Amino acid sequence: MVSVWGMTDKGIVRRENQDSCAYEIIEDSGLAWGVVCDGMGGAKAGNIASLIAVETFVDALQGMQPDGDGEAGPAAVLSRAAETANTAVYHRAVTDPDCRGMGTTMVAALVVEQTAYLLNIGDSRAYHINEDGITRLTRDHSVVEDMVARGDITPEEARTHPRKNLITRALGSEERIRADLYEKELQPGDFLLLCSDGLSNIVTDQELLYEAIHGGEPSDCCQRLLHITLSRGAPDNVTAVLFQIV
Repeated sequence: MVSVWGMTDKGIVRRENQDSCAYEIIEDSGLAWGVVCDGMGGAKAGNIASLIAVETFVDALQGMQPDGDGEAGPAAVLSRAAETANTAVYHRAVTDPDCRGMGTTMVAALVVEQTAYLLNIGDSRAYHINEDGITRLTRDHSVVEDMVARGDITPEEARTHPRKNLITRALGSEERIRADLYEKELQPGDFLLLCSDGLSNIVTDQELLYEAIHGGEPSDCCQRLLHITLSRGAPDNVTAVLFQIV
């Protein structure tokens, strides 16, 4: 069994929320899914990009129930849903002058019994959390992540680097999607956290770990993480979706 919770908030500094998220448990199927998007391309367009991406992704995913492996398997279903979302955002960006150049990050998970299938594009993240620690499962598509990979800066320096918000891939910015896929086996008690950079830039990995494992009821974890972010000024929109294997 799996439980899932989520939240999104505009934060303190931003005038509107350009993040979007959705999540669902499909009863009696052993399936659950979640998606987080962080829009870009100006105040109006960023909001539109993330909303179109989430709504199209959800519609596509609900029409493609995973079954077995290969073209009908969970990873393929996740990829096709993201491709459908990419097409929708890209079409709006090239046909609506007000939305030209818009795009969005996406991190999505499809949990099938005790296996998580993950997809990401941009710098929204997925973390695996249990009593043994916290592990980031996705790699940011960003300028500073590339700098860390080359050894030019440390992960600690990346957190405050002036170019940390520059992403190198976005959903909807090109006609074809360039996303990464991951697979993670989960055990009872494990958590899977999807979040936008408005959370991961402010709350440290160790704080994410503490709140999930020791902070209180799992159902309140997302709100506790939001409270921490707000208490530190919440300069960006804040979004999280949290799964727990039970």
